[in-house]
This record gives sequence, structure tokens and C-alpha cells, in this order.
Amino acid sequence: MHSNSLLDDIQDLNLSYLLLVQRLLNEDRESAMFRLDLNADLADTIGQLSIKQLTQLSRTNQLLCHLRFTDADKLNLLVHNPRAQGLEQTHAALLMAGAGRAPSSVQQRS
Repeated sequence: MHSNSLLDDIQDLNLSYLLLVQRLLNEDRESAMFRLDLNADLADTIGQLSIKQLTQLSRTNQLLCHLRFTDADKLNLLVHNPRAQGLEQTHAALLMAGAGRAPSSVQQRS
């Protein structure tokens, strides 16, 4: 019974997340794409799904959303930085904007 409850919670979270994604895309597409790290094709696809399709998609045993942090050090910087008092949202936005992206290569001057 415990695993059924967890599965129900995952599916509920998935549906809530997908509905939020659609809402964000409808309100401010460019900002939503940046915040959610979505490309235009994926944003179009999710934005066009019906409620029935969203519900079907949410009925999986895997979370559809994930943490953008792949490095525990970055997460620790966000939650344990005493210098960031009052700037938590800005600091979080900057860290998450770079999370999961490959560092840009440095070009050498000839």
C-alpha cells in the first residue's frame, strides 16, 4: 500500500508540474522557456497538449520534473552562503541558469 501511495503522489506531482508548465508558457513563453530550460520545439509540444494528454503523460512511475542541480557543491552554495542574505532569489536564478549547461569554451587569441 505504501508504494501505491508514493506512485499516486508522483503522478499527482507530474500532473501539477505539467499544468504549471503550460500556464507559464501561456503567460510568458520566453521566460518560461528560460526558467524551465525548454527548447522551442518542446515548449510548443507541451503547450499544445490537451488535458487528457497531460493526464496520460502524468501517469508514469517516474518524475517528469527534476532538480537542475547536478552538482551538490552548487546546491550547497545556494543554501549555505552567508554573503547572499537578501539576494537568495537572484543567487538561485543565476546558479540555476547555469545548471546543467556545459561550460563555454575559452577561445585563445592568436
